[in-house]
Amino acid sequence: MEFNQETNNENDQIVSEEENAETENGTKQWFQDNLRVLVSIFIVIIIAIGIYSYSNRSQVETPADQTEQNGLLKDTPTSEDSSAKDTTTTDDTSTTKKPVVEKQQTSSATTSQETDGAFVETAGAGDSATKLARKALADYLEKNADSSLTPEHKIYIEDYLRKNVAHTGGVHVGTSIEFSKSLIGDAISKSKDLSAGQLKNLHKYALRVPSLT
Repeated sequence: MEFNQETNNENDQIVSEEENAETENGTKQWFQDNLRVLVSIFIVIIIAIGIYSYSNRSQVETPADQTEQNGLLKDTPTSEDSSAKDTTTTDDTSTTKKPVVEKQQTSSATTSQETDGAFVETAGAGDSATKLARKALADYLEKNADSSLTPEHKIYIEDYLRKNVAHTGGVHVGTSIEFSKSLIGDAISKSKDLSAGQLKNLHKYALRVPSLT
């Protein structure tokens, strides 16, 4: 009887070992069958992590802005910038609507007057020293045409006139500025001495004033 029990125990142990061996073999077989899939999934995860990391780094790093500067024209403002700097707003201390109406009635277009040695430009609504200089140059070129002047030359000339004209203070409706013909001629002469690089630097300003073409 004891012999039979021991035999049964041995048989159970053998069966158990066989089952464990089959389980291990099944696990190994599963890994072998799915090894390529597992490797592919691992590679995809690594690539996804790399892309995510690169994307975050690209968003943080931004290139520095490049600003083109030229020694001669470093402080040369655009025509519109000059207009903003030179224009002085009129004093509006009244809270009633009547003064506002009167200002609208006194607004007028730019007027010009030629004397023996100068062009006198009188400001209208929205005018500035730069715009008056532009008008003086246009009046001058009507009498002294010069086809060699490009919009870039004209940008330089009007800025030169603005800086060198004998006028102080702001510009408002009715302000008159006298631009001598000799000053205009000098500005034109200096503009023709500009290098190709300086003219190229002025091109971006000329694009903002289509009327110069």
